[in-house]
Amino acid sequence: MTPTPERKITSVDDLAVTLQALRAQGKRVVQCHGVFDLLHPGHIRHFEAARAEGDVLVVTVTPDRFVNKGPGRPVFNQRLRAESIAALQSVDYVAINEWPTAIEAIRRLEPAVYAKGSDYADAGDDLTGKIVEERRAVEELGGRIHFTTEITFSSSGLLNVHFDVYPEEAQSFLRDFRRRHSSDEVIGLLKELKGLRVLVIGDTIIDEYHYVQSLGKSPKELLVTTRFLRDEQFAGGILACANHVAGFCDRVDLVTCLGTQDSREEFIRSHLKDNIAPAFFYRDDTGTVVKRRYVEQAFLSKMFEVSFLDDTDLPEAVSRQVERHLARVLSGYDLVLVADYGHGFLGRDLIGLLAAEARYLAVNAQTNSANTGFNLVTKYPRADYVCIDEPEVRLAAQDRRTGLEEIMRDLAKDLACRRIAITRGHNGCIAYTEHEGFHHVPVLSREIVDRVGAGDAYLSVTAPCAAAGYPAEVIGFIGNAVGALAVRIIGNRTPVEPVPLFKFVTALLK
Repeated sequence: MTPTPERKITSVDDLAVTLQALRAQGKRVVQCHGVFDLLHPGHIRHFEAARAEGDVLVVTVTPDRFVNKGPGRPVFNQRLRAESIAALQSVDYVAINEWPTAIEAIRRLEPAVYAKGSDYADAGDDLTGKIVEERRAVEELGGRIHFTTEITFSSSGLLNVHFDVYPEEAQSFLRDFRRRHSSDEVIGLLKELKGLRVLVIGDTIIDEYHYVQSLGKSPKELLVTTRFLRDEQFAGGILACANHVAGFCDRVDLVTCLGTQDSREEFIRSHLKDNIAPAFFYRDDTGTVVKRRYVEQAFLSKMFEVSFLDDTDLPEAVSRQVERHLARVLSGYDLVLVADYGHGFLGRDLIGLLAAEARYLAVNAQTNSANTGFNLVTKYPRADYVCIDEPEVRLAAQDRRTGLEEIMRDLAKDLACRRIAITRGHNGCIAYTEHEGFHHVPVLSREIVDRVGAGDAYLSVTAPCAAAGYPAEVIGFIGNAVGALAVRIIGNRTPVEPVPLFKFVTALLK
């Protein structure tokens, strides 16, 4: 009697016990693995072909938390995906995987055959690179990998056509963008950034999140009382930028300043990627900048912030040390990326040196609560790429009402700037060059967990693209894809990595 779909679904550990007994009876086990977000005829043919390679077919399903196809995915949750597969006659057992890849499940289930679709036959086409490790895992257990050659479809492509996965404006943009650009093209451009030699320079910031539970209003004071739960620290500011860039470029050098009174240097070094070479300079009159946010944990609502910073100019002796270092090395970089948070590190002399000597200069001059109106991008006499948000460009122009395109065009002339990108929050971004004109790119997702660091992520990935001379439309698309991933990350807990971005680009452009 054929078991019901519900009885086919089990845990990986329980399934391992069941398969051990079946192997003792001489049964040959075949395993398939994947997301299977939208079950389609290609999947059914794949399962049937896999079933023909043995006696028992098991399917392990990627859990929701490890589906790296970007915002809006998976469309169907892990339970529904498992139930759909279990309803197929060719499938004997289904388990929801507990790990990011299939490797642990392979080791526990010990299949004689691990079956994948023909699009994985060339390991170079696998964006994650995991197919090589999966093959190794199954072969170490005495099994083999098998590639089915049945008809193939794309779940992402079908979802893009038949489901409203993305905001309406984004769907309209993507339909048009797909006519000119493919996912292979965009991913290829991103992979070509590896050879760029990049210097990132700017203010170090340690972001602290102190998670609390609200207890209500104090009976004696006009304040909200909270209970402390836990805290978390992130490498923010220029450190976050360096980590983003280092995912896409093989060699990244970092220049920044720490305060000796509370340097946090050990934490900082441990939170930089291995391919980042830091050059730290030190000021003795303060500590490293810390921004401590108190966050109501249940909904990640930020209640208030306490900043520990001394935003006076860098002591002259330290400034001269930085200048001498930069004068020695600047000419060796394809890109110099400046993230200027207005906290005292980048003074007039350093800015002048960067503008005069950098081969390609990308600048973000951030407006924040500590510097509103006093940290404008116009303090840079030159930039090749400017990446700021709409309030920042309007402050720089001292103009609240003129059309944004006119302001961008004027700023480009004032700074002799080849490219400008203006981020606009939920309104997307505008990318501009004099030759290509203006390209408006909508937001690609409205799923927001935390906006902190999203602008830095946009800057960090698009600046190398700008230095490489990529089309403005493509840069705007890449930037908004990066932003959509960044707003799903709490603070600067992790950088936006290449593989999730590649998979999101693939999902968007199918």
